[in-house]
Amino acid sequence: MIIEQQILQSVTEEFNIDFLNVKNESYMHNVPEGSESHFKLTLVSDDFAGKRLVQRHQMIYKLLAKQMDLIHALALHLYTVEEWQSRQSSAPLSPKCHGGE
Repeated sequence: MIIEQQILQSVTEEFNIDFLNVKNESYMHNVPEGSESHFKLTLVSDDFAGKRLVQRHQMIYKLLAKQMDLIHALALHLYTVEEWQSRQSSAPLSPKCHGGE
């Protein structure tokens, strides 16, 4: 849980958060038990207002540069409060991994 905690701490320190969920989805993949290689980050913040999707992703990748060297996959779901409400407060489900069942 070290990487997951680092992600949470970094994001919490950087953004004004309305909603935050970091989920270690490594168990869904063909990796050793206890791995921290695949994550899903859902972040709702008005810090994203006026930013295109690619700019939002760049903000996260820059913030998590050190952790990205250790992470195989990071699914990002980044919304403003208004966008989140229009989505009925839900992020898409992650697809099933072909090698992880």
